[in-house]
Amino acid sequence: MLERLRPLADRWRAWNTDKKDALLAGVAVVLPFVPALDPIGAEFGDLPRHPLDALGVVLILAQTLPLVLRTRLPAVCLAVVAAAFAVHQAVGYPTSIAGVGLYLALYAVGAHQERFRFAAGLVASAAYVVLAVVLHVLGSPQAFVDFVVIYLVLAIMWAAGWRMRRWRAQEVERRKLSAELATAAERSRIARELHDVVTHHVTAMVVQADAAQFQLDSAPERVAEGLVAISGTGRRAMTELRYLLGVLEATGESATRKPALGSPQDLVEQARQSGQPVELTESGDARPMAVGVELAVYRVVQESLTNALKYAHGKRTAVRVDRGAEWVGIEVTTAGPATAGPGLPSGGRGLSGLRERVTLLGGELTAAGRPDGGFGVRARIPLGSDT
Repeated sequence: MLERLRPLADRWRAWNTDKKDALLAGVAVVLPFVPALDPIGAEFGDLPRHPLDALGVVLILAQTLPLVLRTRLPAVCLAVVAAAFAVHQAVGYPTSIAGVGLYLALYAVGAHQERFRFAAGLVASAAYVVLAVVLHVLGSPQAFVDFVVIYLVLAIMWAAGWRMRRWRAQEVERRKLSAELATAAERSRIARELHDVVTHHVTAMVVQADAAQFQLDSAPERVAEGLVAISGTGRRAMTELRYLLGVLEATGESATRKPALGSPQDLVEQARQSGQPVELTESGDARPMAVGVELAVYRVVQESLTNALKYAHGKRTAVRVDRGAEWVGIEVTTAGPATAGPGLPSGGRGLSGLRERVTLLGGELTAAGRPDGGFGVRARIPLGSDT
């Protein structure tokens, strides 16, 4: 889709550039014929004045009209403007503001010339030397130092355009790097989400399936309950995966919509169906939270219960959610020594991903063992933050 839109964007930018150049050229054509602006302009030779005639008008137009090409054909623009300016000075026509076109053309070569910029500068410098010699032969009172100073002024205009070109290139590179960093950050975020979704639900389904298998002989009537629990877990996993796929495909406001993930109570009930004794305690008034905060609270509880199922299955687990005026606190503790369950390897970055998520929201997360051999995860997130 982006590849299809890029040519349209390029044509739009080109049209805007042409429009601006045409407007500049139009203003430059009109200004020389405004009586109050007659004395303003560039004067190199200071030769005896020649009355303005038809040729003088043509030279004025030749110094301004080519500015319409300053972006598309900057070298051609400079060549025409410089030639007209040189003849205007050599003949001795009255000073005209049209001479400013030379400065604009020099700036355009520095800013927009794609190839042979330095060669164009050398040719322009040689042409200036020829003009200075011609003006001196024609009796110009300007001293050598004056011509050098004028040349430096012209060189500064070219250098200003060159510097602007470099700045634009650096800005494009900066935006490109910013886009790449944003893409990498988004990939990392999606990876964390996929880890949380897949690890939690698959772990719960494996535990539920194992429990149903062991109950097949001892309590066959409970096998149906286990199968229902597995089906519910799979459906919840599908819901969350569909949300993530929707984020990947969405643009604009739909990309930041609130995910329909459920609540900590749903996670606790799912863990109970997997055979994990879990107690849930909630305190404080329920209040609206930013999407990022609500999702982080959900993920902290989800990852903590996943670890409890994997490493301390059957051990008493306590989930506590405290909602304050400015912060929300989450604590998930598991009693007793933790031992990895069979066939449930570690995902490797669950807690580290949680810590990164919480830190981005301005909160803090700690995970450490308990004196009784259990494990605890504690998080504290400001309610006013989001990412």
